[in-house]
Amino acid sequence: MSTVIYPSPIFGPVHSRRLGISLGINLLPTDGKVCSFDCIYCECGFNADRRPHQKMPTREAVRTALEAKLEEMHREGVHPDVLTFAGNGEPTMHPDFPAIIADTRELRDRLCPDAKISVLTNGTMIVRPAVHDALLLVDNNIVKLDTVDEAFINLVDRPQGHYDVQAIIDAMKAFRGHCIIQTMFLTGPGLDNTTGQYVGPWLQAVASIRPQQVMIYTIDRETPDTTLAKAAPATLDAIAERVKALGIECSVAY
Repeated sequence: MSTVIYPSPIFGPVHSRRLGISLGINLLPTDGKVCSFDCIYCECGFNADRRPHQKMPTREAVRTALEAKLEEMHREGVHPDVLTFAGNGEPTMHPDFPAIIADTRELRDRLCPDAKISVLTNGTMIVRPAVHDALLLVDNNIVKLDTVDEAFINLVDRPQGHYDVQAIIDAMKAFRGHCIIQTMFLTGPGLDNTTGQYVGPWLQAVASIRPQQVMIYTIDRETPDTTLAKAAPATLDAIAERVKALGIECSVAY
């Protein structure tokens, strides 16, 4: 059973495979997981096994902790490449998410102006105008789209409420290129979204969204479903080449 639970509201800095030196911002409780997905590959474990007892940090607590950490890093001569909203679930579920993004932009501009602001989101909340507008203000708006196949989504991503993948794709189109698609490719018993059945329709969606970049990756850490396996590097490379053929930048993390 995966047991990675992050401190809140600030953790790291850590070295990210995709983003560099990343200072994490966790808007979820420090003792459990809050997410609108329940992915079988989530490093934080299954939702039911990680029910939190604490509350989400307040906007004020996030701002105070982030300011203190950035000042400490500046004194130590450590400069983050990115301030990353991630952690124990879905960051856009925080009721003050738009205001926290505004605070983070102000602190970034004052204390580490070269750093980018990234948000890792599963996309479930981007249909909400306030969340959508806030994500337009970050440098790296990284939205999950593992597949467009609803059966696979229900089996692997396991939405915890109504989820309309076409509505999510339409909301991603509305970013008008200001988004990065992040896709997990994996295999397991009865599971393999690297095949043409899944990759072809996914590529059509990518082409319609026209993101600034696509990030494809595979399992890197322990997963709560222990039957899952990495996608082969050659397979990921082949998918990346098909993305690049669309004229879209694509990175691969093995």
